[in-house]
This record gives sequence, structure tokens and C-alpha cells, in this order.
Amino acid sequence: LQRMLSIAVEVDKSPNCSSCKIADVIFPFILNIPLRSQREAFLNTMESQLLRCKLLELLFQHSCDVPTTLPLSLAKILYFLSHSSVLLQYQDETATWQRWDEMLQYLSLLLLSYQNVILAFPLAEHLRSSLNDRMDLIIQKAKPKPQDGDDISHLDIQLKIEDFISRMQQVLGQPFPLQIMEKLCMLR
Repeated sequence: LQRMLSIAVEVDKSPNCSSCKIADVIFPFILNIPLRSQREAFLNTMESQLLRCKLLELLFQHSCDVPTTLPLSLAKILYFLSHSSVLLQYQDETATWQRWDEMLQYLSLLLLSYQNVILAFPLAEHLRSSLNDRMDLIIQKAKPKPQDGDDISHLDIQLKIEDFISRMQQVLGQPFPLQIMEKLCMLR
């Protein structure tokens, strides 16, 4: 399934457009996956970083009280940290801190996937371009264009993390579990 999804993204002239269309179709099914381990297995095994970005972006947009119109960028990922509520409300038997832990896990996965699509590896940095165009860009050693919203500062990050911590303290009303603090450090 993951290979087929990856091929479906790549065969279109615009992988960005096809990943949006595929993500729109798959998203309702992700909402109905009952167990965290199953959702994580599905998202972690995705071969297409671009499709994973789109699915996680939809998941976070769904969890925001006020969705944003920002394009996917580091600023939007920080927005999600500040404005997302606990994902997937139907898990009644799951402790509240575990729901926040899952949200932070997916936010880290979104950041990692975004970096792979935009910033990281030489072959991956043009994933939004078609295969034909991508080869030309790689041969020309063209650098990917920075996204609007990728110029965030350390202060922006610190303020959003502190805001998130205060929101969690209000919700949990207890000391943070170690897993939450580790994920916040990793995300930072």
C-alpha cells in the first residue's frame, strides 16, 4: 500500500497537487483508525515524505479550533504547537497525557517530514517538482526556494514551547510525565 501511494504521488506532473488529492481521500480513514499503534505504523511506514506532510497537516488543521491559512512552513508547525487540541477525541480509555504525547509525536514527525521535503537531502529537496523537472534541478544544483514562514527565530520557538507548557499545565494539573518533556526537548 505504501509503495502504491508513493508511486501515485510521483506519477503526476505535480507531486504537490497529487499528494493533496490523495491526502484528502485518505484522511477520513486515518481519523477512524482506533489504536495509536496502528496510526503510528501507518504514518511511520509512509514512503512518500510529501504525502506524510500533507496527511499530518490535515490532521493538525482538523485539531485546531481556528485553522490557519498559512502554507506549510516552520511557522505553521509552531502555530500547530500553540493551537492544536488533543487529537482524536474518541479514545476514552487513554489518559490525557498520552493524547498530548501522541500529538507531540505527530508534530515531530511533521517537522521531520517537512525538513526532508524542503531542506534536507540533495535528492529529496525537490520533492514538490515532477520527476522530469527534479532531474534538471538536481543537475543544475538548484537550491530549493525557502517557504514563507521558514524564517523563525529561537525566541519564537521558546515562546511557543512555553505557551504549550502552560496550556498543558492547565489541562493536566500535575507534573509532566517524562515522555512529554523528552518530546518537547526533541521538538525544540
